[in-house]
Amino acid sequence: MFLIAYILACYGLTQILVYGTIFDGIRPKQGLWGELFKCPMCVGFHVGWLFALLFSVSNLFNLQTSIIDIFILACLSSGTSYVFCTLFTDFGINFKVNKSEKE
Repeated sequence: MFLIAYILACYGLTQILVYGTIFDGIRPKQGLWGELFKCPMCVGFHVGWLFALLFSVSNLFNLQTSIIDIFILACLSSGTSYVFCTLFTDFGINFKVNKSEKE
């Protein structure tokens, strides 16, 4: 149950930071920071380690995390945030199929 809540929380914050219109005025548009904030995989990784660090001060989950746990949770957040952001759009589930040029 913990992993489901963690994944959904990370995905939610990643979605808001990358695509949320509330941050349009302050989200960087150019340079390294601009590239970072366009990428749900990158933002998902940083959201993941931040959430993992916050476990020690949260009452929601009582977990003691090591540096390895934090890295693994950050990677989990990165991958799942990318998949969810690619799969779910503002218009519903994305069923776009890429066809190879050979066909």
